[in-house]
Amino acid sequence: QVQLVESGGGSVQAGGSLRLSCAASGLTYGRICMGWFRQAPGKEREEVAVIDSDFNTLYADSVKGRFAISRDNAKNTLYLQMNSLKPEDTAMYYCAAGPARACSVVSVIRKTYLTYWGQGTQVTVSS
Repeated sequence: QVQLVESGGGSVQAGGSLRLSCAASGLTYGRICMGWFRQAPGKEREEVAVIDSDFNTLYADSVKGRFAISRDNAKNTLYLQMNSLKPEDTAMYYCAAGPARACSVVSVIRKTYLTYWGQGTQVTVSS
């Protein structure tokens, strides 16, 4: 049974930092596309960053230069380092995983290729 469990969310002031983690179990971890998504109240779930099995990364324009996605295959864990946080980063953050090809499709349809999702961790940034 595949499980993705996020942690590390919380409340911070603007300009602060948080590091999210996603512990994965039950996956054949190596050839897996993984990513972080977020959803604010009343808005659609949006892609934040993805990383493929070769450690290639893609970022949403809104987080480029501030966020960094990484993965530790030995620990079966995905990370999202978030720096210079802004109030507009406030959202529930979700970890997702899927077959390798999920990292090759265009971002607007990537969600449909990601098979597994975590329950989310809340990030709140105050001004």
